[in-house]
Amino acid sequence: MSQSISCIIMRGGTSRGPYLKLSELPANRDDCALMLQKIMGSGHELQLDGIGGGNSLTSKVAMVGVSTDPAADVDYLFAQVGVKEHSVDFSPNCGNMLAGVAPFAIETGLVAAGSPVTLVRIRNLNTNKIIHAQVATPNGKISYEGDALISGAPNPAAPIKLTFLDVQGAKTGRLFPTGRVTDTIDDIAVTCIDAATPCVLIRARDLGKTGYESPAELDQDTVLLARIEHIRRQAGQLMGMGDVSNQVIPKPVLLAPARHGGDIHARYFVPHSCHKALAVTGSIAIATACGIEGSVASGLTPASAAATISIEHPSGMLELEINKNDDEEHSITAVSLIRTARKILSGTIFLP
Repeated sequence: MSQSISCIIMRGGTSRGPYLKLSELPANRDDCALMLQKIMGSGHELQLDGIGGGNSLTSKVAMVGVSTDPAADVDYLFAQVGVKEHSVDFSPNCGNMLAGVAPFAIETGLVAAGSPVTLVRIRNLNTNKIIHAQVATPNGKISYEGDALISGAPNPAAPIKLTFLDVQGAKTGRLFPTGRVTDTIDDIAVTCIDAATPCVLIRARDLGKTGYESPAELDQDTVLLARIEHIRRQAGQLMGMGDVSNQVIPKPVLLAPARHGGDIHARYFVPHSCHKALAVTGSIAIATACGIEGSVASGLTPASAAATISIEHPSGMLELEINKNDDEEHSITAVSLIRTARKILSGTIFLP
């Protein structure tokens, strides 16, 4: 195993982490996981021996390589790396880190840039789904500067349009893996949905919350976290995912009516603490559920038939454009949204 590896550290959406070439990583997943733990510094709350940021949102890794799929230009493998735990979960996708994949592919010569915009077709290896990314490349050079400001990121940057194709059944193969729009777990109505990522949607009021609490307040409520985890594990079983106690999916989401001009209000868990903003893939699951009658989300929003859904979250608002197939029930053909990315550092990581 190599004792060093090249990387570019980037902010992707509201996350941050190293972007690595798949060709420089072990093909064996166990060996790869061990290397990623060393890179990030897993096993220490500050990740002192690595480049992780001591938080789940900054302990993520994007791995990119040339794709063999004719429908894609590059492959993207995402890993959620444990902070205190020596763990690596390859099961989820991350739509925020996804925002940096196209810029990384252009920076490293995996994709040739056009002008003024370059389309990069990305196959996510975690879900085997295709995402199209449109990035600004004036004069054939990637540009990070712009005036697009996304909630949860501190500075404006060039917009990156992400279009998720065929979002239904990303992990389980079915939009509603249980076969029902609504299920009951622990006497609580939930919607178990798999759109971009598996989620279990819960009305906040059914757990004795408003849904407007801050992430810090929710993280301090150990009784609530235990209830949510119990529901999440049962949902995993109902969704055919087996024992999910060591996986980060399905993701639990608390929902409430909008109160800042959006369509619905959300608190997204990752899964044992509350996200300080909102995951891209999770937002797709929420938006999809908003348009389906009978889901726990549809009863909280007046915009169930809208072509755009605005989701309020702790850091602001996230707006998604929904493309439906009107000839088929519960058929979403694509979901688009705007993210940004910023290159922070390019260099070599030395492994312990």
